[in-house]
Amino acid sequence: MNKMLKVLTAAFIFSTGTLAESKEMTLTTILKNYSGEAAYFAIYLTDSKGVYQQTFWVGGKKAKYYRGLLDWAYGSKKRRAEYDGKTGASLKSGQTFTMTVTLDDAWIDAGYQIRIDTAVERKRRVAADIIAPLTTADIGQPVAGTVYVKEFSYVF
Repeated sequence: MNKMLKVLTAAFIFSTGTLAESKEMTLTTILKNYSGEAAYFAIYLTDSKGVYQQTFWVGGKKAKYYRGLLDWAYGSKKRRAEYDGKTGASLKSGQTFTMTVTLDDAWIDAGYQIRIDTAVERKRRVAADIIAPLTTADIGQPVAGTVYVKEFSYVF
């Protein structure tokens, strides 16, 4: 009987939502029209103090240039395996990049931010070209970039 009670208790705890909820989020990044090579970029999550938490995507042909993505490179340097399979091509001037990520509900309205670092060969490297607060109030609201990113937005 005692064993059955433990099984029922565990089943109840599991069914009442002790596991974190998550949802799909679509991120859209539009680059400005600029002269020069295609942009390397990193899309990542930080906490309210700007401390790196997780990589969503890294774009660029050669990984050796990822260090030019300043804040992301510093924050992710000890967690290289984390972004395996989350890499792709760089973006050209004026291009739009859309991706879908799974996001933990606990990050929404909790001070987290989505940031984008950018770099273009023989031009500026930009830490936090985008800083977008991860809030329900900002869903679908475009955020203007500072140098290479024209606009960034997210929707659930």
